[in-house]
Amino acid sequence: MPNYDYKCQQCDHVFEVFQKMSDDKLTACPQPDCDGEVKRLLGAGGGVIFKGSGFYETDYRSASYKSDAAKDKG
Repeated sequence: MPNYDYKCQQCDHVFEVFQKMSDDKLTACPQPDCDGEVKRLLGAGGGVIFKGSGFYETDYRSASYKSDAAKDKG
């Protein structure tokens, strides 16, 4: 479940909420003396880095591991 950042349009309070993607967006500011409307902020999200020739853990094995594995097969 992702974290979402919200900002109140009235008091500028910024807060983070941990909620499901299927949950409804929040609309009211959680500050006790504020009745402002909140807007969900755009987040950068988690960075995913793909490197190497593929997307599997075994694609990143070292050369020494691969040579030892080849010896075991034979």
